[in-house]
Amino acid sequence: MSNENNSVLFEVDNGVALMTLNRPESMNALNVDISKGIAAGFERIDNDPDIVVGIVTGNGRAFCAGADLKERAKAGDSGGQWHDVEGYIDGYGTPPQPTMKPLIAAINGHALAGGLELALRCDLMIASNNAKFGLPEIVHGFFPGGGGPQRLPRAIPRAVAMEVILTGDPIDAETALRCGLVSRVVEHDELIPTAKKLAARIAEHNPVALRAVKEISDGTGDMPMQQALRFGNALRWIVGQTDRAKTGSQKWVDRAR
Repeated sequence: MSNENNSVLFEVDNGVALMTLNRPESMNALNVDISKGIAAGFERIDNDPDIVVGIVTGNGRAFCAGADLKERAKAGDSGGQWHDVEGYIDGYGTPPQPTMKPLIAAINGHALAGGLELALRCDLMIASNNAKFGLPEIVHGFFPGGGGPQRLPRAIPRAVAMEVILTGDPIDAETALRCGLVSRVVEHDELIPTAKKLAARIAEHNPVALRAVKEISDGTGDMPMQQALRFGNALRWIVGQTDRAKTGSQKWVDRAR
């Protein structure tokens, strides 16, 4: 799948969808076309039963440099959609979380502003060794509107997050790894093969269990622990009724004998 001008490329292989932002000449900046393509890609990942895991990456030297400021400047005050990157993307049909299925952000270069906010909406990130992460909006006189100030302090230590938010200065891949923003840093040429290998490992598992555990992880952060455990137990019982869970449990018992 791609949108009309190929600003987002989409391919599926063995349960893994690879969605590639494809405006390399603009560092994959978010304009109307690419935002529509992202929304359509997330919708397909959610609704295609042959897809278990999604990967989001960028073509060229950037994952995504944020909103297209040239297009934003042309829109002027009438272009209110540009004042909220997440709301802008959501306006084309994406849910509060991009999908109910696991998402990996493969950060191939700069992930800035709305680009970092897009990555933060994925379940995990891996990065090439030349990746950069930042929320530079404060430098331009405003602040991130796509969830950056809310999500980044929940993803990494607050002191590190607030330095990124308040200074507008980016951090490199090794810093992102040390503070837990990414789970792996690899050589640039190994990024997509590593992401695909990780996604293939995840795609081996029961899709219903994957969706349930993602819902638990996403939805219980503000719950009291006892309530979160009860919610988890309820979903675990539901997942346990699937054929995949029943056969998996039996195989485990057989191996233990």
